[in-house]
Amino acid sequence: MENAKQNNTKKYSSITPMVPLEAGKLPPQALEFEQAVLGALMIDSRSVDTVINIIQENTNVFYRPEHREIYTSIINLYRDTKPIDMLTVSNDLRKRGVLDKVGGDMYLVQLTQKVTSAANVEHHARVVQQKYFQRSLIELSSDIISKSYDDSTDVFDLLDEAEGGIFEITNSNIKKSYEKANILVPQAIKRIQEQAKKEGGISGLPSGFKDVDAVTAGWQNSDLIVIAARPGMGKTAFVVSMARNMAVNRNIPVALFSLEMSSVQLITRMISAETGIPSNKLREGSLDKNEWDVLLEKTSDLAKSPMYIDETPGLSLLDFRSKARRLVAQGVKIIFIDYLQLMTVKNSGDKSGNREQEISLISRTLKAVAKDLNIPIIALSQLSRGVEAQTGQKRPMLQHLRESGAIEQDADIVGFIYRPEYYDLTEWDDEKHTPCEGQAEFIIAKHRNGDLKNIKLRFEGYKALFSDLDTAASDIANSLPSGTNSPFAVVDSFESRINNPATASSFNPQVLPADAFQTIQNQHDDNDEVSF
Repeated sequence: MENAKQNNTKKYSSITPMVPLEAGKLPPQALEFEQAVLGALMIDSRSVDTVINIIQENTNVFYRPEHREIYTSIINLYRDTKPIDMLTVSNDLRKRGVLDKVGGDMYLVQLTQKVTSAANVEHHARVVQQKYFQRSLIELSSDIISKSYDDSTDVFDLLDEAEGGIFEITNSNIKKSYEKANILVPQAIKRIQEQAKKEGGISGLPSGFKDVDAVTAGWQNSDLIVIAARPGMGKTAFVVSMARNMAVNRNIPVALFSLEMSSVQLITRMISAETGIPSNKLREGSLDKNEWDVLLEKTSDLAKSPMYIDETPGLSLLDFRSKARRLVAQGVKIIFIDYLQLMTVKNSGDKSGNREQEISLISRTLKAVAKDLNIPIIALSQLSRGVEAQTGQKRPMLQHLRESGAIEQDADIVGFIYRPEYYDLTEWDDEKHTPCEGQAEFIIAKHRNGDLKNIKLRFEGYKALFSDLDTAASDIANSLPSGTNSPFAVVDSFESRINNPATASSFNPQVLPADAFQTIQNQHDDNDEVSF
């Protein structure tokens, strides 16, 4: 027996380890624990359920190649619901032509002799997993070090790769363990009691639209909400209005990933909503004196709001996941994406492969990130041209979701933005033929945990602003500030607030209202018709 053991050791000493040697050190390993785990699996097949919950089906967790082959055979038998013991494992190894490679039946006998019971298999499996994590970190670190010496490597891509690699390691072999009902029931009751104390029945994050919140009870953590519409319906304006409601009115930290518009354009839209100044006047810089005063007075709260905007074009799933983790670590409570179809699967932006499959992967990943980070994610989506082919009111439906039915499957809520005015209609299709001027509808077409409903909202196109239907336009900007600041004093005053140590800490560096102000001023410089 001892001679066989020596022969096996010699036989595998020439095999290249999974992780190269660093500074003369052997990679972290726990060979005796690996042997104990495999031995326990062959003497007590009931222990497979425990081990597979920790190690899963990742054979690379085992350091020695023969151990990976043996574990592969055990997994094969487990999938086929066949008995697992030394004989069945030996037979599977023989069928795959690797029995001799692992040391033959003699080595399997040695493994079963390593343990007398499977009582400690969970502890042994976790030690094996820990060593795998250590080896993976060494391998990743070595790769990052090597690329860091290469001057042609983009350092920001390398940072994302490093962070993404660590994320993959920590998530590849970690499964949330099950919990018994006697633990879950008290947790659920406690949560219900906490929600009962809240006003208005809002258990999630309020959108700022009272009728929407009445149906959804607010946006719930771990939910993926998809809001879809045809181009020109105002889906970006809807999200921007909602983000403003949350960040400015409720001081809720929000993040927007804008794949189509620049961050300054988005902030300018919010400035229009905040001040009541039409967005086209802000773009042109054609403001009169009172409007410049309003610009200063009404945007202070926006500048101090906890809002983050990322304008990375062609955002990849890896980049998004990495950035989302950092944002949540900084306190962000909800993430908006404008829009889903502009995301890419790979960092390189490679569009190879079936686009429908890519969209399916994107929607699954967004749902997984929402669940992992325990926040709501709201993603905008395009609708197909099938909407336009309809007669009558041309209302969108679930089958119009563009490129993939997986979006409908993965989303907890699917909503549509619909404006009859877009199709030159003057009335709603109700019994009273209600006028639809300046109105829009948020259609909740799927709601995993609630009702379906069509909610009417006010839409002011010149300000790209959505609000509750009973909100008067004058409520948004109905007063002028005192003083007679010139437009240049507005910019100077605004920037002085940011530069003032007493107030600078309250301004979010991710938000770019100062850039928006500068853009407006630059437009003014080219506009001779403006009088002060």
